Amino acid sequence: MADENKVFDVEIITPDRVFFTGTATMIEFNTAAGELGVYARHIPLTTVLAPGVVTIHKQGEEDIIAAVHSGFAEILPEKVTLLAEIAEWPNEIDKARAEAAKARAEERLANRTEAIDVKRAEFALRKALVRIDIAR
Repeated sequence: MADENKVFDVEIITPDRVFFTGTATMIEFNTAAGELGVYARHIPLTTVLAPGVVTIHKQGEEDIIAAVHSGFAEILPEKVTLLAEIAEWPNEIDKARAEAAKARAEERLANRTEAIDVKRAEFALRKALVRIDIAR
């Protein structure tokens, strides 16, 4: 059994559902400031999520992975809550659709005009790449 001092609660919530509820010994995810790894007893922090893979580490068990796209993270010493716009398990991702979204975003970025919202195209590309990565 895991040492009580090393385990903390994790919740990932989207507008549609409670995506994940459980415990972890570590969680890794992307923020607007970069990648973040959190252990139990982390200092309190609120940060902005960026599209990326969330990895939930559980002692003695296989890691749990999911894709998360934008939102907020609240980190407390005993709990991490991710409030995500979208969260997806690998088996929920349509890889062909993600590949098509990647191609569209790359095309927009390659043929920039004033009508193209570059930040939006970059965000779409990043989401597609995360989906492709996690669907493998």
